Amino acid sequence: MARALHAVRLRTLGWFALVGFLGFLVDAGVLHLLVAAWNTNLFLARACSFTCAATTTWLINRVVVFSSTHRQPQRLLAEWAAYFVASLGGGCLNYGVFVIAVRVSPLLHHIPSIAVALGSLAGTTFNFLMYARYVFRTHARPVEPVGPDV
Repeated sequence: MARALHAVRLRTLGWFALVGFLGFLVDAGVLHLLVAAWNTNLFLARACSFTCAATTTWLINRVVVFSSTHRQPQRLLAEWAAYFVASLGGGCLNYGVFVIAVRVSPLLHHIPSIAVALGSLAGTTFNFLMYARYVFRTHARPVEPVGPDV
């Protein structure tokens, strides 16, 4: 039983990571399109690309990673808003860990990609926990994330 639960959790984390990577592709792609093709202000374009990425990952996480069969469709906007706020929280944590890491460690200041990885790990962990416990829950119980079998 414990081994099966462990396998389910690993599969869930794998799907979550894949969805996150797809979100990155949407984020970077929309940002590039808006800036390069339409000459949009970089910061406005970044806000738009983040919103597109968050919406994309919400939809995929809702269907694939966190089963949504028992949630009410009339609450979609509220669920999306909770997801977006949680994503912003994870983004702030990501950036905060990055800033602290490069300020505290001279090595990480010169090799900032390690600090980016630390921030990403912190933000992703925060997001996963927030999504599982608060965004994609039914009633008072957290949703048991599963993801499809491959």
